[in-house]
Amino acid sequence: GLMACSSENPRERNSFNTGWKFSLAGNDDSWKGDLDDSGWRLLDLPHDWSIEGEFSESNPASAGGGALPGGTGWYRKTFSIDPSQKEKLIYIEFDGVYRNSEVWINGNYMGKRPYGYSSFRYELTPYLIYGDEMNVLAIKVDNSKQPNSRWYSGSGIYRNVWLVSTGKVAIDHWGTFVTTPEVNPAAALGRIKTQIKNASGSAPEVTLVSSLYDGENKKVASVKSPVLKLADTVTIVTQELKVENPELWSVVKPYLYRVVTDLMPGG
Repeated sequence: GLMACSSENPRERNSFNTGWKFSLAGNDDSWKGDLDDSGWRLLDLPHDWSIEGEFSESNPASAGGGALPGGTGWYRKTFSIDPSQKEKLIYIEFDGVYRNSEVWINGNYMGKRPYGYSSFRYELTPYLIYGDEMNVLAIKVDNSKQPNSRWYSGSGIYRNVWLVSTGKVAIDHWGTFVTTPEVNPAAALGRIKTQIKNASGSAPEVTLVSSLYDGENKKVASVKSPVLKLADTVTIVTQELKVENPELWSVVKPYLYRVVTDLMPGG
């Protein structure tokens, strides 16, 4: 029953860096699913096409931007999704694309992210094909309008990409926020705000457990919420836990704790 449910819907976050096709000669049709990209270059991410170019003082980036070429590049990736993922929500997460990236999945336009240093994601679920048939992801990256930086920025999908799947009830994107309103050598108070996303179409009951682990991976504190009846979009839960004799972070000793969040059905 309920226990099986919790183990069947864990969040999966898999690297999506391998097996991309790249072209600097793509045109405005390069988002189309049936495009022949067999002549494109095969590469793995992260990738920066500027560093592969020739240095020149006449490049529009100018010396302040690294004196390397910009331009517009296209990336494409074909992939299949196992039918066992049908009940999941599936997202593509980009840690950073420089710049003006536009994303298509199976010919459907997902959006534009102008700024080159932001992380962002799109939900792919409604547009995916499951089974043996291939999905096509296409990304246009436009770094042609230069100069646009006071340092070397690079061009392209220069950070990692992830394929993430969750259950319909899950911790929201960047949905964990930890603060320490009180900290001294004797004790510390940790305040954890957690956003729970509910896309199930009903009002399920869940329990939220937050556990704190120290630098040696030992559990030092844990807090369990009462049973929560979820709202139909986002529910925010605030929890507090106390740590005796905490290791305090400093530049000399940058000691880190980590919070692990478990979301469980029912009680």
